[in-house]
Amino acid sequence: MEVILATHNPHKLAEFRAIFKAFAPTVDLITLRAFPHYPVPEETGTTFEENAKLKALAAAKDLGGFALADDSGLVVPALEGRPGVYSARYAGPGATDFDNRKKLIREMEGLEGLHRSAYFECVLVLASPEGVKIVARGKVEGTIVEAERGRNGFGYDPLFQKLESNKTFAELDEQTKNRISHRRKAFDKLMLSWESLKL
Repeated sequence: MEVILATHNPHKLAEFRAIFKAFAPTVDLITLRAFPHYPVPEETGTTFEENAKLKALAAAKDLGGFALADDSGLVVPALEGRPGVYSARYAGPGATDFDNRKKLIREMEGLEGLHRSAYFECVLVLASPEGVKIVARGKVEGTIVEAERGRNGFGYDPLFQKLESNKTFAELDEQTKNRISHRRKAFDKLMLSWESLKL
């Protein structure tokens, strides 16, 4: 079965391929690189679910197949939920991961204890040209450390330390992170519904 992965993010692609290889080896993931003229829709949603649905439905309808979209990000309650849906562009259009992390560190200066609590959230949406088939969510709670640690991962991984762990996501090897990440939790729920659809 072919599924279009509606993302240009190479890190997400690698993570999804690793997860699908272990649990759904018959699924052939096709990336948007195979459709260079596809106009990626603007993420205008105010929630992760709205954005994921928007991306999945647009790809499924325009490209004529099953499409899987992910929208995910970091939520810091003490910052009124920021970065949230703006996680990838928190420091502005064209911002790098480093730019985003630098802004987050600056905005959290002086915050201590529970005020440094945060969570990663992921919403996965599988759609066909006829509409949304599955919506699955995953969340991992943790805290934001004061300085970056680790060289693995991407995004906010060097700043995020999962609860009951002494390592940031960027200090974990890829296999370990893929077992406990918000994306993996959402994927596990996705696969339960996937099997019932008999795709």
